[in-house]
Amino acid sequence: MNNMTSFEQLYLSYYPKLVRFSKEYVLSEEDAENIVQDVFLIFWEQKEQLPYLRNIPSYLFKLTKNKSIDFLRHKMISAEKQKQLYELQMHELQYRLYAMEQFGENVLYEKELNAIIHQAIQSLPQKCREIFILSRFDELSQQEIADKYSISVSTVNNQITKALKILKEQLKDILKDYLYIFIFLGLL
Repeated sequence: MNNMTSFEQLYLSYYPKLVRFSKEYVLSEEDAENIVQDVFLIFWEQKEQLPYLRNIPSYLFKLTKNKSIDFLRHKMISAEKQKQLYELQMHELQYRLYAMEQFGENVLYEKELNAIIHQAIQSLPQKCREIFILSRFDELSQQEIADKYSISVSTVNNQITKALKILKEQLKDILKDYLYIFIFLGLL
């Protein structure tokens, strides 16, 4: 190939054949046309090496075949990623649906929830309850609580840990019902 005219002749002669050939692989006329355009672009960029080619039509068909295969591989990977994304979205929608169903069936109103929590706190042993309230509601540090009761910081820590363990056990069923709502609302 010595000049632009011979490239144009080759393009006009083989473009329709290569599009039909590629379409056998990729099925879409538009995709086949894009692939063949890419083939001719590569062909043009390598025009210095072309005098050494023995069979230019064979080279064009081989390049078209390889580009078509690359296109299909890319499409398969893309389809697999879309499938995974779709499955993830479906799981999320199912979880949200479940959360909404739980919202309607198991949710207590705020006053009722506060009453249940208050009752659970009141059921703690007296010293444990007092230390817990000072820590969580009055926001005193463990050192301040220890100083107030003339006890060690580790005793304060032990009492708070004990309170949390008891409350967690007493409130686990209620918290489970609210967990779905918190997740649904994006709070967790």
